[in-house]
Amino acid sequence: MTDRPARPVDGARPVDGTPRSHPALRTPICELFGVRYPIVQTAMGFVSGPRLVAATANAGGLGILAGATLDLPELATAIAEIRRRTSAPFGVNLRADATDAAARVDLLIREHVRVVSFALAPKPELIARLRDAGVRVVPSVGARRHAEKVAGWGADAVIVQGAEGGGHTGAVPTSLLLPQVADAVDIPVIGAGGFFDGRGLVAALAYGAAGVAMGTRFLLTSDTTVSPQVQRRYLDAGLDGTVVTRALDGVPQRVLRTDLIDRLEHAGPLRRLVRSARSAARFRRLTGTPWRHLLAEGLAMRRSRELTWSQVLLAANTPMLLRAAMVDGRVDLGVMATGQVTGLIDDLPSCAELIDRIVAEAVAVLDTLQEGRSDGDR
Repeated sequence: MTDRPARPVDGARPVDGTPRSHPALRTPICELFGVRYPIVQTAMGFVSGPRLVAATANAGGLGILAGATLDLPELATAIAEIRRRTSAPFGVNLRADATDAAARVDLLIREHVRVVSFALAPKPELIARLRDAGVRVVPSVGARRHAEKVAGWGADAVIVQGAEGGGHTGAVPTSLLLPQVADAVDIPVIGAGGFFDGRGLVAALAYGAAGVAMGTRFLLTSDTTVSPQVQRRYLDAGLDGTVVTRALDGVPQRVLRTDLIDRLEHAGPLRRLVRSARSAARFRRLTGTPWRHLLAEGLAMRRSRELTWSQVLLAANTPMLLRAAMVDGRVDLGVMATGQVTGLIDDLPSCAELIDRIVAEAVAVLDTLQEGRSDGDR
């Protein structure tokens, strides 16, 4: 496993070593979120914890805590830990359909959290409540109609994930979805799915985005708590090393291709259900998670995604399979959500090195484009 330092791009850094920025990189989300650079670290369950969030914030990006996998006391503790690690703005991800969503929102307002993101669209009254308290609301969407809906409800910005992205994802690639959404709404749009370097950041800006959001690229840094053996599996994967499967909960999601996923893909519905039940029971014993919590998770997904009853248990089990890999390091038993971009990543920089590199590369690309235009005007 290589752990290379960030490589500066010639001409993109001044002598003091800090990355030279560019006016094009000062986008509306920089002011909206209070960050130096238009780079967002997405909320990944069991990955985006206080250490990663604070490291991203200290490096000038927006780190988002994965709050959906924490109970309310754990969420409060995690926010307090981030506060100890950084004074920079950060965000928290919530589930709009959580049974204690109101209590979570109260906590974020009391703690003056700058940004809240949602994987499922929050109701207009919830958006209004957060905005009235000065909290920026940023839902994630995978279709233009969803972006138009939340924009009409008052969202401050929207993260648009194309098919290359990890976890639950759609079928339209980022290169098509991003400009479509950017043309359709009048709030800042953040591109997600397939981004990992400065060239991608410039491309997203050219498509009309105000920045990029990255998950897998931040997972593969030295600031995560993900075990080395799990990171090794990501680094070893090629561009064909991921698969979009419905075998986990009936909803398409992109994960690393593993023996477990292959077995689930080729198993019939009943066999998948039995295997999932056994796996849920095994991890319930390991973690002490009550059955009622697992079933509540599945029922929440059933309501929000119209799952069949057979998919409820599969949906309830999915967080346990994610936890097995990301927390316990069980690459043989767990599920590893990933963006397709994992096939282009081969190192583990710190968040500071990564963001400095992306900014330096973006400045170099912008300078080259400007030089080309100037040459053409002569």
